[in-house]
Amino acid sequence: MTKPLNKYVLSLFSSAGVGELGLKANGLEVLLCNELLPDRCRLYQHNFPSTSVLQGDIWDKESDIIKTWNEFGVGSPFILYATPPCQGMSFNGVGKLQLEIREGRRLKEDPRNRLIIPTVDIIKALRPQWVILENVPDMQNTIIRLRDNSYCNIIDYIFSELKTLYCGFAQVINCLDYGMGQSRKRLITILSKTEAGRNHAKIHGTFFPEKSHDECGSNGLPKWLTLRDVIGNFPPLASKKGMNQDSSCFWHYVPVIPEEKYWWIENTPQNETAFNNQCVECGYNYNRRHGMCMLNGIHQSLKDTPLYCESCGALLPRPSMIDKTTGKRRLIKGFDSAYRRMPWDKPCPTLTQNFLYISSDKKLHPSQNRTLSIYEALVLQSIAEYDYDFSLLGKPITKNLICQIIGESVPPKIIDLIAHNILEIERRSLI
Repeated sequence: MTKPLNKYVLSLFSSAGVGELGLKANGLEVLLCNELLPDRCRLYQHNFPSTSVLQGDIWDKESDIIKTWNEFGVGSPFILYATPPCQGMSFNGVGKLQLEIREGRRLKEDPRNRLIIPTVDIIKALRPQWVILENVPDMQNTIIRLRDNSYCNIIDYIFSELKTLYCGFAQVINCLDYGMGQSRKRLITILSKTEAGRNHAKIHGTFFPEKSHDECGSNGLPKWLTLRDVIGNFPPLASKKGMNQDSSCFWHYVPVIPEEKYWWIENTPQNETAFNNQCVECGYNYNRRHGMCMLNGIHQSLKDTPLYCESCGALLPRPSMIDKTTGKRRLIKGFDSAYRRMPWDKPCPTLTQNFLYISSDKKLHPSQNRTLSIYEALVLQSIAEYDYDFSLLGKPITKNLICQIIGESVPPKIIDLIAHNILEIERRSLI
């Protein structure tokens, strides 16, 4: 008789544990996690009180992680779930990279790119039944320096180190395909060493759940969700004092902005940027628009975008400031993706930790004079579907910290669907 698998999880680079909500929803228990930042660890411990939290750099904590897990006496983890950061992306091949290094033209490496090395070492030591690795899509283009100072593509490194133990797949997915209202592409690698996993891989060629939505609504699937679908009925807010928070929902909040900036965005049409606002004095609508150009192979914003109406000379409601050097007003530097309203009938762009700033790329509300609220971001990131407490010592955490956590988190719905699919693969093998 096949021995039932345990349901214990080891989490690495855990942040505040948002992605783990998807594991918990499937009855999986995180016994141990490792996270560098103390404030994330405190939130993690608050929301997962039975989890042992090891705070610190994984390079320093690698042996402690392995030792602590083995002391639990539960065997290998059912799932090792890790989201190692991968900040400095390289789009060159290994040969080009090594040439640049020899010629002294290579920038100093980002040490965070190498965090996959202790991650793989822990996998080889503990041999989890399943592995879930998550990162940005460009991780697949990243070249890292190995322990012997040679260089290797990060995905090639993962599979070359683990191929004797695991079969698996690295795949870029879009959260829109799984019923979320946010365009968020992630590179997810799923590996298995179980018999059920290997048999499933041979037959189906993937460990990923089937898509539930489609951009065009083809194959009998509903279309991608839009902002109107997800937040269209939320209570209105404005970035003015007394109008910026919903009394019935603490996190349905946006910052108050200065009157001048409010003037910019209240004159910005849907799916437009404030950089293209036209004259509100004479109504002239043909002032030159903002945009970008290529200069020496680099994308740069246009420098001749008018700030004053080319018909009557009035100040346009475009992002501007008083230059401290000249004392004259000038256009704020920025691409036309900044200070831009999102359209109602398209999905939300990828949320970053700066989504509360009106200058953040494509984050102005489609019709109200504000950014997305924190609560709207929690919904779009699927966090609001789960039970998570953003408070410590009975008080809500800072708004900056919650924005950072939202921006860096894995949508728990995606991890929920993946974990459910893994469990189904294993359950079918026991029938």
